[in-house]
Amino acid sequence: MSFSFFKPSRPKTPQDVTKAIKDSLMALDTKTVAEVKALEKAMEEVEKNFATMRCMLSGDGEVEPNVDQVLQLALEISKEDVLSLVIHKLPVLGWEARKDLVHCWSILLKQKVDSTYCCVEYIENHLELLDFLVVCYDNKEIALNCGNMLRECIKFPTLAQYILKSASFVLFFKFVELPNFDVASDAFSTFKDLLTKHGTLVSEYLTAHYDEFFDLYENLLTSPNYVTRRQSLKLLSEFLFEPPNSHIMKRYILEVRYLKIMMTLLKDSSKNIQISAFHIFKVFVANPNKPREIRIILAKNHEKLLDLLQNLSGKGAEDEQFEEEKELIIKEIERVSRLPILKS
Repeated sequence: MSFSFFKPSRPKTPQDVTKAIKDSLMALDTKTVAEVKALEKAMEEVEKNFATMRCMLSGDGEVEPNVDQVLQLALEISKEDVLSLVIHKLPVLGWEARKDLVHCWSILLKQKVDSTYCCVEYIENHLELLDFLVVCYDNKEIALNCGNMLRECIKFPTLAQYILKSASFVLFFKFVELPNFDVASDAFSTFKDLLTKHGTLVSEYLTAHYDEFFDLYENLLTSPNYVTRRQSLKLLSEFLFEPPNSHIMKRYILEVRYLKIMMTLLKDSSKNIQISAFHIFKVFVANPNKPREIRIILAKNHEKLLDLLQNLSGKGAEDEQFEEEKELIIKEIERVSRLPILKS
C-alpha cells in the first residue's frame, strides 16, 4: 500500500489510468524550474497517477487487484509507449513517484498474454531503455531505483543477453567502485545477477569476450578497496565453477597471471579473502595438466606457499573438509617442488 500523500481514487479503466499517466508525464516537458508552482502541480499529478497505477496493480490493502485489469493495464502501458516515458522521466521524478514506479515495474514485467510478456516484448523492441537504466548508476539520486528495475529486467534471458553484449556492460566495472557505498553495492548486485542468472548466456559471453572481460575483472580482484576484492573474488567462484563455464575455468587456470593474483590474495590481511582465494588457488594446483610455467611458479614459491597454507584455517563446519583439501594441495606443491622442471 502506497504511503503517498494522495489517496488514490478508485481507478476507472486501465485505459483511463494509462492516459492519465502519459498526459501527466508529458506535461512535465512544458514546465521549467522558473515556473515553480506549475512544476509542483505537474509533479503532484504524476505522483497521484502513479499511486492510482499502484493501487490497480496490487490492490489497496482491502480490495485485491482485478487480474483482468492488471493485464489490460500492462497491455495499454506497452501500447501507449508509457514504459519509455517513465524511464526517461526518472531523473525528474520525486521520491514517492519513483518508489511507486519501482513497485509497479516488477508487476508489469510479469504480465503475460498467451505466451508473450507484453512489457518485456516492448523493451526488447526498445533496447536503448536498458542502456539508459545502466547509465543512470552515474546519478546517485536515482541509481538505486534504476538498479531495482534493471534486476527485474535481468530475470528475462533476452534482456540479460542484451546488457551482457552491449557497450554499457563494461560500465559495471566502474560502477561497482563508485565512492558512494550504497550505489556501488547496488551496482555489484546487478553485476552479480548478470553473471549468475543465466548460465548458458554467460558462458557464450565469456567465450566471446574472454580476454576483455578478465582483463577488467583483474582490476577488481586487485582493487585497493577491501569490499571490492572480497565481493569480486566470491563472485568469481560462483560463475567460474558453474558447469556451463567449465571450459572457461579450464582456460583460466592455465594462466600464470591469474595464479599470481590468487597467490597475492592468499597473503591478504583479511582471512575471508584468504579462504576465498584458496578455493580458486587449489584448482590451479590440483590441475593434472598444469603448464610448465605454472609448475615453475609453484616450485619457486613453494616454501612461502606452504607457510601460508599451514597457517590458514577454515571456518566452523567447513573446517574438516577445508583441512583435507589443504593437505592435498600442500602435498601437490611439495611434489611439484621436487620435480626437475627448471632444467628443461
